[in-house]
Amino acid sequence: MSALFGRRLRRGATTTAVAAAAIAALSASQAPGAIPSGPGGAQAAADANPPADSSATGNSPYYTELPPLVTPDEPGTSIDLPALGTGPAEAGIPASVLAAYKQAEQSLAETKPGCNLPWQLLAAIGKVESGQARGGRVDANGTTLAPILGPVLNGNGFANISDTDNGAYDGDSTHDRAVGPMQFIPSTWATWGRDANGDGRKDPNNIYDAALAAGEYLCHADRDLSVDADLRQAILSYNHSQEYLSTVLTWFEYYNKGTHEVPDGTGVLPVGTGPADPVPSPTPTPTPTPPPSPSPKPSPKPQKPSEPSPDPSPPGSGVPEDPSKPGGGGSTPPSTGDPTTPAPKPVVKRIEKTGTGTLTAVAGSQFTERTSVRAVDAAGKPVADVPVRFEIVGDTDARFTPGKSALTLTTGEDGTATAPPVQAGEQTGEFTIRATVDVENVAGVEYTASVTAREADGLTRTGDKELTAETGKEFADQISVKATYQGEAASGVAATATMITSASGSAPRADGPYFKDADGNPLRELKDLKTDANGALQLPKIYADDTTGTFLLRIETEGGATLTIELKVTAPPAA
Repeated sequence: MSALFGRRLRRGATTTAVAAAAIAALSASQAPGAIPSGPGGAQAAADANPPADSSATGNSPYYTELPPLVTPDEPGTSIDLPALGTGPAEAGIPASVLAAYKQAEQSLAETKPGCNLPWQLLAAIGKVESGQARGGRVDANGTTLAPILGPVLNGNGFANISDTDNGAYDGDSTHDRAVGPMQFIPSTWATWGRDANGDGRKDPNNIYDAALAAGEYLCHADRDLSVDADLRQAILSYNHSQEYLSTVLTWFEYYNKGTHEVPDGTGVLPVGTGPADPVPSPTPTPTPTPPPSPSPKPSPKPQKPSEPSPDPSPPGSGVPEDPSKPGGGGSTPPSTGDPTTPAPKPVVKRIEKTGTGTLTAVAGSQFTERTSVRAVDAAGKPVADVPVRFEIVGDTDARFTPGKSALTLTTGEDGTATAPPVQAGEQTGEFTIRATVDVENVAGVEYTASVTAREADGLTRTGDKELTAETGKEFADQISVKATYQGEAASGVAATATMITSASGSAPRADGPYFKDADGNPLRELKDLKTDANGALQLPKIYADDTTGTFLLRIETEGGATLTIELKVTAPPAA
């Protein structure tokens, strides 16, 4: 039996036997593809396929290639090797793809520590779903250079899943298709999609977003992936197929033995049919998977430019009998028409809001929500590559980061463009964020934004020494307080200090302790005070007049925090 199973195995009685034989051979040879036993495997095999849209991929087809029998754990390879490594080509993972898997592992270690998600599991699923984003063919932000789409899920050899996203992600407003390097169907992405690269968009075509979403999906239901039963259940929830489970576990153990980083675009592509969009020829040509024998297998003969690509479909599809994956797909992609005739470019008919309604931030802070719009054609389908101008309008010192009041961005494949975060200044009040396109008869859209004053919900005195003074003299100690908001120091918060007539009143007194204005005149109410960067506020000196007794000083801040302090004025001792 060949040490490298370089063909895509197809479902059916015969192919299942072949897959089983291959896995058995790996187990017998103690190769990294050996499938660990554990609860859930037999049960998973016995389970009937659930509805396709109950899994992450809609139970779509997938690559069933197995890793080489040769283990990757030889000198020069390591699961932590940061730079270019050596070893079997199949053990190499494109740099951006590997970084996305590790970032997702780290993120979930913080948000869901009980899940114990290993990045090697994401790598195994990514390999089986899309050949690691088609060998790492992604841009600098981790977005695939061309969409990775599974076959149309129209019930013709695959699951029948009606459109759930109006074609926003898969370009099909009739049926759904699996999308992106982790092959999510749009309905699943609507629930589990994440923005992992901080660009303000949840994009299934971005490996960082897709990897984190896949991790969240695998971890849900309080699974602990260090437990074999939970691990198997998680994989089967992604695609309910025993063959899928075995294939993913095989790659999982292979990657656990060791892997290394390779440049983006040079990863090994699976052999056989894949998703329904064409795979561009890589430059440079990816390293072929080595055979087990000492003599290396020659690289496949490159095709002449005039010859059609032998695999016009992207990775992630190809097994028609069991449409049990999150993305859905199949072995025979639909016809894409004459590739030499370019499709007419969509025409923008309107832009629409996709973000929040009212944007609000406290002075000096960054808005948590971002403005976003989608460009669509007359049929409501998204239009890519449309320049959108975002502009801050009105009497405000708020600015887009970093420091711009206007900028132009281009819509992505899903037709959306998202402005960067807005940094609020110190000026409070409302303003407008306007988005427009330079297309005749296409109206712009506007968001209303507002900046509110800094607030404090807590106010405490620094020190507890009794404040006393004799008539006609000044108080020896100045009053210092600290303002907080939700337990953190509240800087720049406006405050007032008033000598009040009673605990239930708020009007200033006409006698008793007082501050001094710039001319030295008595002043019993101070306005326009502000806390410093540490939330601290020190009041000016206080003086006593000829009235003795106990007096009250009330300090109030924006946000409702109050503090009342006693001041005692006594008569001088007898001569």
